Amino acid sequence: MIVTVGNTKGGVGKTTLALNLAIAQALAGRDVWLIDGDRQGTAQTAITVRSEAGRSPQIACAQYADGSTLRAQVQQVGPKFEDIVIDAGGRDSTALRAALVLSDVLVVPFAPRSLDVWALADICSLIDEARAVRDGLRAVAVLNNADAVGQDNQEAIEALTDFPQLEYLATPIGRRKAVANGAGQGLSVLELSPRDPKACEEIMALVNAVFNSK
Repeated sequence: MIVTVGNTKGGVGKTTLALNLAIAQALAGRDVWLIDGDRQGTAQTAITVRSEAGRSPQIACAQYADGSTLRAQVQQVGPKFEDIVIDAGGRDSTALRAALVLSDVLVVPFAPRSLDVWALADICSLIDEARAVRDGLRAVAVLNNADAVGQDNQEAIEALTDFPQLEYLATPIGRRKAVANGAGQGLSVLELSPRDPKACEEIMALVNAVFNSK
């Protein structure tokens, strides 16, 4: 399966979720390839840190910020892997557009903030374009950095009704230190010690919703 984690808005936690999805599948015994489609190379850096620390399982990772290169490499090398997770940059880029056409699932993280919800219109336009080229793209929205209390979460979820291109996944990821701290070390929350049971539960719910939906 090819899964892209993308949004044209930056700062919504794409790389963190992409790392957790890829590592969770690797921990489950899947042969996974993580592709960094962002010129900043944050995912690639995180995997380098992981590799230098000798963490197992090792995660295959490559950086292709150019859309034509990303497309060619996925078509050529992709069949060697069971799952491909693409971390697309926070902008309308050639890499993001190429990834959408290649992917089975698009995961769109968004925070419970008005600016994040309004910005979904841009990624929805790209979803429409991708579906015109290739049928079958499943696009799901995931509430990331969700508030522990308050009405903002629910208001953001209700605002998604303005974007029929997106399916809401009821697997919110809370604002937790474990998630951010793990990503900085190239680790999933599933690998951290001491363990954060709630963070692990949330990540596994997302993994199952994305990869085991069929």
